[in-house]
Amino acid sequence: MKNFNAGKIVNQGYYKAFIPNTINKDWELNDMDVLYLLSRADHLLGKMDTYSAYVDIELYLEMHIAKEATQSSRIEGTQTHFEEAFMKKEDIAQERRDDWDELQNYISAMNFAVRKLQNLPFSSRLIKQTHNILLQGVRGKHKLPGEFRHSQNWIGGATINDARFIPPPHTEVHALMSDLEKFANNETNLLPDLLKIALIHYQFETIHPFLDGNGRIGRLLITLFLVTKKLLKYPILYLSDFFERHRTLYYDNLTIVRTQNDINQWFKFFLTGVIDISEKGIATFEGIFKLQKTLNERIATLGIRAADANKVLNQLYKKPIIDAAEVGQINGKSPKSAYKLITDMEKIGILHEITGGQRGRLYAFQEYIDLF
Repeated sequence: MKNFNAGKIVNQGYYKAFIPNTINKDWELNDMDVLYLLSRADHLLGKMDTYSAYVDIELYLEMHIAKEATQSSRIEGTQTHFEEAFMKKEDIAQERRDDWDELQNYISAMNFAVRKLQNLPFSSRLIKQTHNILLQGVRGKHKLPGEFRHSQNWIGGATINDARFIPPPHTEVHALMSDLEKFANNETNLLPDLLKIALIHYQFETIHPFLDGNGRIGRLLITLFLVTKKLLKYPILYLSDFFERHRTLYYDNLTIVRTQNDINQWFKFFLTGVIDISEKGIATFEGIFKLQKTLNERIATLGIRAADANKVLNQLYKKPIIDAAEVGQINGKSPKSAYKLITDMEKIGILHEITGGQRGRLYAFQEYIDLF
């Protein structure tokens, strides 16, 4: 964008903080590389959104949200694996249960925010309420859940003196977030929505309005904004997978904006991520179509148990980890019948036992998991 100026460094006594300039203003694009990537990203995002209309998307939303929660949390250092998002807490190794709690909070926060969009605009109020859920009962529970910070924070470094980046003082946060909210909802601003949310994400991470959870909330906002602007009918695009795979570049490109006023480079990185994740999303939907066809053929070989197997399969699309008790509940059958059905579904390659024990066995719908 022409004449972009990220902000200024302000001396705060024994440290220097960065105060970003406001963003709710008219912008003029002047980079053909950005426009080219924007065109590709818009096309692929639209194609992926169209695919979502041809499946029972409610079956697959939980998989998309769990994938985002896993990858976004991993950027912050948690060690939970994708499959563990669908397990019960007692099935998780003791040393990873705190990470599992944070993952479940992220899933709850995303589901809450998507529901709230039906009657609440993209706003500081929504962001705060979502943040409150994110930090409930986990390691950040004492860091003002649902409230903008009242003190200085910093990124990187053991103390503020060796910090990698120091966001604006807390006295600036409310005005900067108000400006961000106005920009997000400014219908007269002609900047394309994908560039708008790229700028919003950068600005949010620069403001760093909370004492904890800024990264996860900032990445969650991307999907919420795309749903708000109807670029997506459903929350199925999550960039955390791209950001996690290119973590160093992710942080470097955010830093370049602040140090070199190069918002175009951030746009290019962000749009490349939209293209990458949209292509993967399209491939996932195509994989689901192919898998469903083969599954129908395999289940048909089960004869009188086919109907029961289909009921279990519909649950597996939402939650691809299951145990015998759940199989019995789905079909209202005895434990013996449940185990017989599980054995049949193992034989046709739908379920795979993943614990290796004699008790507390868990079964995974591995082919489906692999698509994500």
